[in-house]
Amino acid sequence: MNIQEYFARISYNESCKDADLQTLTVIFQHHIRAIPFENLSMHCGEPIELDLQATYNKIVRKNRGGWCLETNHLLFWALQELGYDVCILGGNSYEPAEKTYTAEMNHILLKVVIKGNPYIVDAGFGGAYQMWQPLMLISGKDQPQTPGIFRFTEDNGNWYFEKVKRKHYIPEQSVPFTDTPYAGNIRKIYTFTLKPRHINDFQELNTYLQVSPDNILQKKSICTLQTTEGVYGLVGWTFTEMKYNYTEDMDLMQITTLTDEEVEKTLKDKFSMVLENKLVP
Repeated sequence: MNIQEYFARISYNESCKDADLQTLTVIFQHHIRAIPFENLSMHCGEPIELDLQATYNKIVRKNRGGWCLETNHLLFWALQELGYDVCILGGNSYEPAEKTYTAEMNHILLKVVIKGNPYIVDAGFGGAYQMWQPLMLISGKDQPQTPGIFRFTEDNGNWYFEKVKRKHYIPEQSVPFTDTPYAGNIRKIYTFTLKPRHINDFQELNTYLQVSPDNILQKKSICTLQTTEGVYGLVGWTFTEMKYNYTEDMDLMQITTLTDEEVEKTLKDKFSMVLENKLVP
């Protein structure tokens, strides 16, 4: 595994002499714009190994993406190589349908400490809830970014991560709508503690997600990628292109239903991905 090869994969060609916030931010943005959040292996009949070498080969050498366990694990390795003080944390994602957080830890995120200040870095949530810059780990402070306003709140050692929702404008529809039907303008994303984790703590989860028919990753083939203006999303046969801040407090959403042939072409054109095995959306 070679850091220069990783840099080539994410099209990063600047100097990285200093393990500072500015360098972290630029590397992170290159990472999320080059490496899709995707679970397509599950829908191509490919097993997902939670092993750094396997993840590196898949994402860096085969030009694929991965889910949080893969893309954040790769980022963790890269930041360690560059001399950052970084550790893995575990999170429990929010289930809007159940209106509760998952009982089991099902998400991986990173904490990076720079000059004594802790930041949360997470390249593995995908879609419209993907941060675009490292976020200061501070409770109750609004942190505006292009995708929206993010916020952490802390209660008795438990941290909660959320985003202020914006309206979506879909040209085919006459009335703008917010992204979730329930009331309030806050979208809860996940909760976590600051207990350091090891990648092996997620081995059971990695296996479970690939065999359990109940989880969203089994039910839907998902591929999302951040762009300079917004985000691309391919869920099943539905391709969505979102442009942030189309007008004030509103994102533009264009939705297309694809054929099987168009799915393959879209993966190549929009996500720079060619799959080795046949995808069953």
